[in-house]
Amino acid sequence: MQTEYIPFKKTGYFTSLITDYLAEDPKIEPFYNRFPKLNSFKVQIEETKKVFPESHRSVLAEVLKEQYANSEMSEKTKTNIAALKNSNTFTITTGHQLNLFTGPLYFLYKIISTINLTKTLKEHYPDYHFVPMYWMATEDHDFDEINYFNFKGGKMRWSKETNGAVGELDTSGLDSVFNVISEAFGDSFVAQDLKKLFEASYLKHDNLADATRYLANALFKEAGLVIIDANDRDLKQLFSPYVRMELLEQCSHKKVTETNAELEKHYGLQVNPRAINLFYLNANLRERIVFENEVYKVLNTDIIWSEAEVLKELEQHPERFSPNVIMRPLYQEVILPNLCYIGGGGELAYWFQLKGFFEHVQVPYPILLLRNSVLIQTKKQKEKLEKLGVTTEALFQDQDVLINKKVEELSEIDIDFTPQKDYLKQQFKDLYTLAEQTDKSFIGAVKAQEVKQINGLEKLEKRLLRAQKRKLSDHVERLTRLQNELFPQRGLQERNTNFSEFYLEYGDTLIPSLLECLDPFCGEFLILTL
Repeated sequence: MQTEYIPFKKTGYFTSLITDYLAEDPKIEPFYNRFPKLNSFKVQIEETKKVFPESHRSVLAEVLKEQYANSEMSEKTKTNIAALKNSNTFTITTGHQLNLFTGPLYFLYKIISTINLTKTLKEHYPDYHFVPMYWMATEDHDFDEINYFNFKGGKMRWSKETNGAVGELDTSGLDSVFNVISEAFGDSFVAQDLKKLFEASYLKHDNLADATRYLANALFKEAGLVIIDANDRDLKQLFSPYVRMELLEQCSHKKVTETNAELEKHYGLQVNPRAINLFYLNANLRERIVFENEVYKVLNTDIIWSEAEVLKELEQHPERFSPNVIMRPLYQEVILPNLCYIGGGGELAYWFQLKGFFEHVQVPYPILLLRNSVLIQTKKQKEKLEKLGVTTEALFQDQDVLINKKVEELSEIDIDFTPQKDYLKQQFKDLYTLAEQTDKSFIGAVKAQEVKQINGLEKLEKRLLRAQKRKLSDHVERLTRLQNELFPQRGLQERNTNFSEFYLEYGDTLIPSLLECLDPFCGEFLILTL
């Protein structure tokens, strides 16, 4: 394995909000609590330990024990679940949608970042226990975002009519997806392992939540990962006081709107709060709750409550109240003894909108850590890059910019007409001076002639560049092909490619290699040669 790193800012794929956060820019300081450094965790531990209810620990451990009843747990996972009852145990959490067969690669990077952070914290704070937690987004309802995964330029798609929370979806129809991937994966020993994993996950479980738990557990159980499905009555019961507050006071909208007003002075907003940031959840139903004309309603249904009735519904059926993107982070922090949330740039962006809301409801605001980002290249790809005289860092550029720079570098003639354009502009400066001294009516004509001749030079420059591209077509094609392999659809590999492509190449060494290389405190983009 070989590793090299480049700053996130140099990749061109991360917003100023994220790069400013990584640089600890003062503009972003009001929107987070503690920056993710080792010494920050000591204070976070003390704060969380002081306020997290012991009663919540018992409920959490029992719920997890029930959810794992039909799963093959590793000893590490068993130990971690049992340890959650103890006041010296804390979680490090990441979350992800129930993407088919994990979806893009960053599913792995999120979880590995989380696992590795718990290891690092244990080394530095041996008196405490740290549990890596994967929060399954079982209550989401956007099926189109999760019903496929990309494989070698194609999509493995699960077609199905759906309603309600995706975690409850039955897995019928996935046998046809299995037939497609069986052919696509091939017949190697590694391919057989992958097919068995897909079959055991999706064809032998009745719903998507159970299938995803099986899959994530199979990949990470030996590292002690704990997987939680928060769509649970007992867990929702712990959260019900905050749901009641949301229904009656609608404080999330007020506090997040106040924060947004400050945040958007410098950055764009990731999400906007609604008056009530809750859904109503029932069989094949997940619709927004609204307050209109002094009554509570569930959109697109006939369900209507008075204040007393909606509170009675909450008391009797807390599991039917589902947090949206604004309330879900609060739900997480209420039911978990959590120190840190690890997420991608988009996730951290909406967390930054929530600090004022957390302060208002008096729940500790977690440390926020950007997950590891990785570009995996093979040794052969690295060798090809070296032969082409291109660094991996250069591949992060827009393809047209990359190719043009390389053609200009290789060209035996100078195809940059900047000196000629500068010379021409100087000549026209003299003409402007002459026009002003003689007849100012000529200034417009001089300007028109300047634009015409500069445009002419630029056209000649582009024509010469095209000619050189044709002359160097072999070099251009090889470089283009290589960038397309490493940046599918001209985007980051980790946001597109499924882990199966690399598993077919590296087998069961893939995840151990990533566990070895990913440092959650690195703060830079990793380029990994395997």
